[in-house]
Amino acid sequence: MADFDYDLFVIGGGSGGVRAARVAAATGAKVALAEDSRLGGTCVIRGCVPKKLMVFASEYSEIFSDARAYGWDIHEGSFDWGRFAGQLNTELDRLEGVYRGLLEGSNVEIFDQRAKLAGTHEVRLSDGSTRSAKHILIATGGHPVRPELPNAHLGMVSDDIFHMETLPRSILIVGGGYIACEFACILNGLGVEVTQFYRGAQILRGFDEEARGLIADQMQERGIDLHLGTNIVEMCPADAERPVGPAGEGLGAPVSEPRPGAQGGSNGPVWVKASNGMARSFDAVLFATGRAPNTRDMGLEEVGVTLGRRGEIVVDDFSQTAVPSIYAIGDVTDRVNLTPVAIREGMAFVETVFKGNPTPVDHELIPSAVFTQPEFGTIGLSEEEARDREPVEIYCTSFRPMQTAFAGRPDRVMMKLVVSKETRRVLGCHIVAPHAGEMIQLAGIAVKMGATKEDFDRTVAVHPTMSEELVTMKSPVRSA
Repeated sequence: MADFDYDLFVIGGGSGGVRAARVAAATGAKVALAEDSRLGGTCVIRGCVPKKLMVFASEYSEIFSDARAYGWDIHEGSFDWGRFAGQLNTELDRLEGVYRGLLEGSNVEIFDQRAKLAGTHEVRLSDGSTRSAKHILIATGGHPVRPELPNAHLGMVSDDIFHMETLPRSILIVGGGYIACEFACILNGLGVEVTQFYRGAQILRGFDEEARGLIADQMQERGIDLHLGTNIVEMCPADAERPVGPAGEGLGAPVSEPRPGAQGGSNGPVWVKASNGMARSFDAVLFATGRAPNTRDMGLEEVGVTLGRRGEIVVDDFSQTAVPSIYAIGDVTDRVNLTPVAIREGMAFVETVFKGNPTPVDHELIPSAVFTQPEFGTIGLSEEEARDREPVEIYCTSFRPMQTAFAGRPDRVMMKLVVSKETRRVLGCHIVAPHAGEMIQLAGIAVKMGATKEDFDRTVAVHPTMSEELVTMKSPVRSA
């Protein structure tokens, strides 16, 4: 057998790569990991974690009025982006240190530089040196992309949000996926005037239609100016020369006065013309129009690794590429782009390669949450997907929750179960409500286990809670 520098070389220091490196090292393997940015990857540094902290910050804006409704003598304050951003960066530095400590504690050698393939068993580092490994694992994740539009560089992408020096007074968010909708709700809650363009007929494409409709309504109720079937046709710096209207007047509108809590923006202003005829200036523009795998200039195809049409690494059920010694996990494979999935894929890789226990990754019935306001928790099939497969019954309820109804807010929540007529199994569970992410984790256990509607019915309700509706819906609202 040939001698190698390492048993495993991991390219990418995100959650999936770090977990795989640590678990492999625990088997006695000699492991190295290379990361050219910050340890922790998208989730910890520029995704899930800082975004969720921003969600928490934005939710406090409604607490003041709610508290007064409950008898508290409390008055609105103002949001200090600089203070929050400083604390956020401190926390991210701490978490990056935790990741580094975990790797060092596992005796994983860390290279803080870019790495690419130099052969089926070789990795070339950016300092020009090469390392050999019996197995190579690629876990380089993905990145946000800007649309092909003149002056698109004037807009931010999601990575940039966390580095704003000040909050913009107004922002245009382009996109209708979960990233676009989450940041629309976050920035709205922080006092920014938010306009959102989405070229489709409804936001959150691919999710349950009834749920996405309710979320869109609630976003608009909170003051987000949502324009469906709309896209940018032209953008330029607000002070640049641009077309004039029929009467000879400029089409640009002045940036509106800041809402309470918002500060002046450090980007823009940017003038935008939309496909629906709107034309105005915004302090900032955020493109949330998609992500792409990080596979460019990595030497993948040169050594025989197959890439898909979007640049993703093609792997089998065991995360193995077309080259037997090279594996890939996480967003770079564009399978299910969620951090816990990347971690599961990393652990399955170690089981397969280092523990002699071939373990495919189970990508079925994965619970997930969209941190809009209200939140959306979901697992399994949407109503539309299920009725295309088999006859189903739909159990659904929508109501005003006790806490916010008492405070006079018009918020509504939704609970839905999609049930097979034949087997009675719950094929899908969809929750639109505060803390829906917390609820769907627990409901997901039952759905993953194959629980039937009657299993839900036999469960005694916890009263008074929103979630009790999941076990008290006795009659279907429709069949399909």
